[in-house]
Amino acid sequence: MIARRGRTLAFVEVKLRGTAEAAAWSLDEYRLRRVAVAAEQLAARYARDGDDIRVDALFIVPGRWPRHLINVWHG
Repeated sequence: MIARRGRTLAFVEVKLRGTAEAAAWSLDEYRLRRVAVAAEQLAARYARDGDDIRVDALFIVPGRWPRHLINVWHG
């Protein structure tokens, strides 16, 4: 998912899992790198001058509030 708020452009990896434990293990370095590569390829299309660009993660578990982790890629 690609989201914008003001001058922040976020490329968000969304994970839906049945349990909080499964969600915690669902995002590894390989998947984060894949999102970062996609962000690099798409940034020219969506980013504006002066934007902060980041990679976030959103974990969705039934019966719980979504958990949003900000700026999870520091590669």
